[in-house]
Amino acid sequence: MSYYFSKVVAGKSFEEAAELVTDELKKEGFGVLSEINVGETLKKKLNVDFKKYKILGACSPKHAYQALTAEDKIGVFLPCNVIVQENENGDVEVSAVDPVASMSSVQNESLGGVATEIQQKLKKVIENLG
Repeated sequence: MSYYFSKVVAGKSFEEAAELVTDELKKEGFGVLSEINVGETLKKKLNVDFKKYKILGACSPKHAYQALTAEDKIGVFLPCNVIVQENENGDVEVSAVDPVASMSSVQNESLGGVATEIQQKLKKVIENLG
């Protein structure tokens, strides 16, 4: 089982792809709680050059609440990370965590439904990127 879903976004710049995925996340009920520009952070902290790579911390409040009330330590898996990266060949790729894969390590059957719902929503986000 893979731990992510991924798609190359044809004809979009890095910035356009980041905006597009944020819009698609909103359509599926997610907000972006955090945004980490990995390239800038690595340059600042380690003075190294790294490709364009952004981590978006996406959260569906309704589903997060359901998961947290079923399992109070599930917050270690929240929010759901979505990455936007520019590959060496110039393609921009968007990847999202598969919550079913990540939550499979938790011994709590009541999380299955929430994880499956979020999985379907994140798959739809990736599919709708063009």
